[in-house]
Formats: sequence, C-alpha cells, structure tokens
Amino acid sequence: MHFEAAYYPGVLGDIVGAHARYYAGAWSLGRAFEAKVGAELAGFLVNMREDRDLLLTARRPDERFLGAIVIDGRDAADHGAHLRWFIVAPEAQRTGLGKQLLDRAIGFCRERDYRHVYLYTFAGLDSARRLYEQAGFKLTQEQEANTWGRALREQRFDLDLPPEATAG
Repeated sequence: MHFEAAYYPGVLGDIVGAHARYYAGAWSLGRAFEAKVGAELAGFLVNMREDRDLLLTARRPDERFLGAIVIDGRDAADHGAHLRWFIVAPEAQRTGLGKQLLDRAIGFCRERDYRHVYLYTFAGLDSARRLYEQAGFKLTQEQEANTWGRALREQRFDLDLPPEATAG
C-alpha cells in the first residue's frame, strides 16, 4: 500500500464510487447522495491548493483504490479545517488504514497550524465514530436532517488543536 497526497487522474471517480457503493449497500443512499458527493468533491478539486488543502489517498501497488480523506482548509482561519470524504474500501477495513489516514490528516492540520478541525457524519457509523473519538474529536451537534437524500441523525464532531509547545 502507498499513500499519495496529490491529485491523480481518476481520483474523483475513485472517491465518489467508493462512497456510492458503500452507502448504497449499507444505508440505502442512492442518486441524491452520490450526486451530492460528486458535485461537492468536484468543486473542491477545482479550487484545491496544496498549501492549504489535503487530498490523501491510499492505493495498493497495483493502483487499486483503498481509501481517502480530505482536509478542506478554505475557511480554516475563521471556522476550522473541514475533514471530508473519509472512506476506506471494504477490503482495507479493520487493517488500521482508517487510523493512518485520520492521523495523517490531523498531522497535516498541525503542520498548517490549523487550530480547529470539524466534520459532519451521521449516527450509526460506529467504527468511524470510534476513530474520531480516539483522535480527540467530540460530538458537538446532533439533529435529524435530510442532507443525504433520506432522514438520518446528522452529527458534527469537533477537534481543537492547541499550538505545539516549543522547547526552550
């Protein structure tokens, strides 16, 4: 497995496809969900800047997609960095890949001196929630919403990143 912190041809399809397949099978989310993920990720890619944003993917040596995570830093100074499109392919789940992706994303935020990271998800994604909470994220909001094409209990998690202590 190798990690890639850059755009590559087909990354949009890899990430959207992984989300669409997983959420259709596990949560019965269909066209509205896939279209929302695709449109928002496409918008991110058009405006992505490597000095501010992170697009991190994991692939097998044969280039098969295994997972991804994104840090959208556009509003980091005012609202925090937005952790988005975190997905791990079924074949790579329970291997530690999710933790590695999340740790690298938080490390990117620390390197950029982002003081706050937030994400939106929904209730029932227990493995992901455990990863978020182990990394220090706290559940800060919860409400019924129809953001993804059907009613779900939407959640917001937040993580404060204090400045690194300097030796001296």
